[in-house]
Amino acid sequence: MNTLLKLVLFVGLAASTDAYAFVPRSSSLSSVPRSTSTLSMKVFDWKRRGADESGINDVENFEFTLDNLKPAPGSRKSKTRKGRGIAAGQGATCGFGMRGQKSRSGRSVRAGFEGGQTALYRRLPKFQGKPTGPGHTKKVYNIIKLDQLNTVAAGSTCNFESLLESKVVTKSKYDVHKIVMGRNDFTGEGITVQAHAFTKSAREAIENAGGKCEILKPSTGEVIAA
Repeated sequence: MNTLLKLVLFVGLAASTDAYAFVPRSSSLSSVPRSTSTLSMKVFDWKRRGADESGINDVENFEFTLDNLKPAPGSRKSKTRKGRGIAAGQGATCGFGMRGQKSRSGRSVRAGFEGGQTALYRRLPKFQGKPTGPGHTKKVYNIIKLDQLNTVAAGSTCNFESLLESKVVTKSKYDVHKIVMGRNDFTGEGITVQAHAFTKSAREAIENAGGKCEILKPSTGEVIAA
């Protein structure tokens, strides 16, 4: 009985002597000494503490340019090397597990697949009215530059076939041809040009030089308008 009483008194005495160990410090507890250390640091700023940033902190004399921009020390983490053994932390299965569809090599599912539900590209509305949008086709022309017609004799008629025979132009995989302005000046005079389409500037240049523009029908190649 005496041993138990001594043990209780010892625990009570220890609790009374260390009463301020787990309570916040208060101004009323004058017997507890306060910390006088001025050291303050962040948890993950060990790289920044060792870096020299005196120039950046000088706001009045320092100016950021594309030459001196760089990430803050410690903000860029090195890339994790996977599949290089267990010491790397991502060895063997590289964090993808041992079984299942997502552990296989290569793309497991196609792009845009959402597990069977209606995909995002199908849920969004489709914008109609664009020349290259759904339900529309874009006419692709073989481009003939106007300065390629400078070698055509005055008063003659030229088209893609005649230009191909004279080796002014090369073969084309498109059956419709369009006359556009070139880089050099147009010097042909009084010629008749046959094509499936003309730009406004090319037509004005031909007509101002005394020439004529004839539009061909895409299916038969006949002249339908001048």
